[in-house]
Amino acid sequence: MLKFRFKNTYFILVFLSFHNLISCQQKKSDNIEENQPKKAALSHKKEAVISPGAQQTFNYLKALKNKNIAVVANQTSVIFKNNGHTHIVDSLLALNIQIAKVFAPEHGFRGKADAGEHIQDQKDKKTGLPIFSLYGKNKKPSKELLKGIELVLFDIQDVGVRFYTYISTLHYVMEACAENGIPVIVLDRPNPNRHFVDGPVLDKKLTSFVGMHPVPTVYGLTIGEYANMINGEKWLKNGIQCDLVVIPVKNYSASSSYNLPIKPSPN
Repeated sequence: MLKFRFKNTYFILVFLSFHNLISCQQKKSDNIEENQPKKAALSHKKEAVISPGAQQTFNYLKALKNKNIAVVANQTSVIFKNNGHTHIVDSLLALNIQIAKVFAPEHGFRGKADAGEHIQDQKDKKTGLPIFSLYGKNKKPSKELLKGIELVLFDIQDVGVRFYTYISTLHYVMEACAENGIPVIVLDRPNPNRHFVDGPVLDKKLTSFVGMHPVPTVYGLTIGEYANMINGEKWLKNGIQCDLVVIPVKNYSASSSYNLPIKPSPN
């Protein structure tokens, strides 16, 4: 009888121990499951929105007020609002900024001309502003064209490759302004290829409008950073430097992912 009771007691103790072990494991599992949504919520924290220089009007409007300005722009020069966008020229005119003229790069002010196609001077149908081509007989604004201009605003989306001519236009605009004592503001935009550097450095003997500087094919800089490099390396004629201000992109780094919202060229 005692033997039988001992066996049953032993069985009950084993059963209770096993039951407690399962219960503990269940609680542990429940705790893990309870914590998982919290961890997931933390890992899916909303990233700060990338804000191009043009969006940050509070950083440059004051410098434009009561000045005759020229704008270097194309179809990518926009301010994004409420799932849409407004061209920066239209926005500035609405804010009573005195735009005297617009300079257009390769592909034109509206970005519809083919690669290599010479752009003619014209008048913008929407605003009536005169548009002067920097991809035709002139690639550098003349002293005559800059007469009466007190500041030049540059805002063009680039893609970070050497043969894109927007950086060559930037060079000549900075050079012309440096020669004529006119300050330049560059509104920086993200570079979709900023996360890597690749390709050979340009041989100086092969310098042309599709390759003006000794940089790799893919150079890993935004256009604002590139403007600072042109100035810092003294690549302008005779080593002169431009009175330059860059409005940088906010919430953006080399590891940021960025898809171009507007095609930078028809190609």
